[in-house]
Amino acid sequence: MSLGNTHKHWNGRTAAAALLVGIVVCLFASNTGVQTIRRANEPINFVLVDSQPGPEDWPGWRGTDGTNAYPNSQPPVQWSMSDNIAWQVHVPGRGHASPCIWGEQLFVTTSEERRQTISLLNFDRLTGHSRWQSDLHHGNWPMGHVKNSPASASPICDGQFVYVASAVNDSIWVTAIDFAGRIAWQTAAGSFQAKWGYGSSPTIYKSLVIVAADNKGASFNRLHNTSFLAALHRQTGEIVWRIERPSGDSFGTPVVARVAGCDQLLVAGKGIIASYDPATGDSLWTCRWSAQRVANTMAFDQDHVFASARFPQKELLCIRASGEGDVTGTHVVWREKQSASEVPSPVVHDGLLYSLGDDGILACLTAATGKTQWKRRLEGSFSASPLVAGNHLYCCNEQGTTFVVTLGEAEADGSGQVVAENIQIDGQFASPIISGDRLYLRTVNGLRCVMDPNGIFERYVTPDPRSAPVAEQPEGSRRRL
Repeated sequence: MSLGNTHKHWNGRTAAAALLVGIVVCLFASNTGVQTIRRANEPINFVLVDSQPGPEDWPGWRGTDGTNAYPNSQPPVQWSMSDNIAWQVHVPGRGHASPCIWGEQLFVTTSEERRQTISLLNFDRLTGHSRWQSDLHHGNWPMGHVKNSPASASPICDGQFVYVASAVNDSIWVTAIDFAGRIAWQTAAGSFQAKWGYGSSPTIYKSLVIVAADNKGASFNRLHNTSFLAALHRQTGEIVWRIERPSGDSFGTPVVARVAGCDQLLVAGKGIIASYDPATGDSLWTCRWSAQRVANTMAFDQDHVFASARFPQKELLCIRASGEGDVTGTHVVWREKQSASEVPSPVVHDGLLYSLGDDGILACLTAATGKTQWKRRLEGSFSASPLVAGNHLYCCNEQGTTFVVTLGEAEADGSGQVVAENIQIDGQFASPIISGDRLYLRTVNGLRCVMDPNGIFERYVTPDPRSAPVAEQPEGSRRRL
C-alpha cells in the first residue's frame, strides 16, 4: 500500500471513529439521567389539609396506615361463587392493581389491549353499580412480564382526586382524576424503561403524591442512572422534589411509616434498603444487602422495618429504624434466609411477622427476634400479598383460591391452621382489600364483594361496565393521550 493510500485509510478510520464518538456524545448529552429537583421550601409546596380517610375507607395500597392489617374487621371466612357474595361484576381488559375505596366509591385501573388504553373505573362499593370509566392513556405500553400488566400499580385517593401511576412512552406518568372521572392534571415524573414493566403504586404524604421508578434504562440510557423517587404536589402535579435512586429494575412500592418516632419513606431496591424524609427526599439512613431486585413493599412496627427479596438469594431483614447514614453494621437486628418472599409483601401484626413466599410457604416469625414460630404450605403460586382482617390472614393464590389462616404464634391454640379454602373459577394476582366487614377481590376477570349473609346490603349483579358512561376528559398542556 502506498503512503498516500495509507494516509487515506487512516484518515477514513479516524473520521469514522470521530463520527461514532460524536454520536455517543450527542446521545449522552441528550439524556443526562435523573435531574435532581429540590423545591420543598418553595411556595409551590403550599400545604394541603391531610387526607382524612374514614374507618371503612381503603385509600390505597396497604390501606390507611400502610400496615395491611385491619384487626377490627370481621369479613366472612367462607364463601363460594354464590354464597356470601354481595355482588360481582366483570371488568374489561387486564390489570393486577388492587382497588381503592373512599366513601361509597370504589376505584380500580385496567388495561385493554384491543383499545390500547389504560383506564380508571368507578363503581359503587355497596352495590357494584358501574358509574363511569375514564381513559388515561392510549398506546405506547412497555414490554412486561407475563405476571405483570400495564395496570398493576394500585390507585390511591385523598378524598378529592384519585392518583394513578403508569409507565407509558418511556416515562412514568402520574394522573389525578376527580370523582366525576375528569382528568385534573397529568405529569411525567421521569424516565422509565424496564423489560418487565412497571408495578409500583403511588403513596401520599401531606401535600405530596410520591412515586418510585427503579429501572436500568435502555441502550445508551444505561450510561446514566435513570432510577428515581419523585414527589408531586397533589393539587397541581408540579414536581416538588426528585432524587436519584440506585440503578436496577425493582418494582416495590414506597410506604410512609411513623417509625422510631418520625415519619419515614421506606423503599427497598437493588443493593440498598433506604429511608428518606418524605417531605424533602433527603436520605435518613441506608442498609446494604444482597438483593438485586425487589418486587414487594416493606413492613414495619413502631421501631423496626422489614425487607424481603429472593434474587439472587433469599433474604429477610429486620432493621432498627433509628439510625443515620449507613446502618449496615450497627442496626441490623436479624437476617433470615428461609422465609423470604419476592412479590407478596410481608405483614406485621401483634408482634408477629407473616411472610408468604411466592411458592406458597407461609411463615410466622417473632418480629423482634426472627424466631420461626410455625410454617404452612399453601397450594399454588402467589403474587397477592396476605391481608390481616379480624383474627385471620387472607392469602389469595394465582389460581383463584383464598386460604384463610388463623393468626397467632401458639400452634397448640390453633394458630397457623387453615380454616377455609375458598375457590373461584378465575385467578387472582391483585391483593385483597377490606372495607368494614366486606372483603373485595380483584380477580383476573372482574371484581367480587364478599360479605356475611346477614349483611344489610342486597345482592346486586351489575351489567357489563363497558356500558357505563365515559367520563369527560378535558384537554391539558401536561396531559398525554
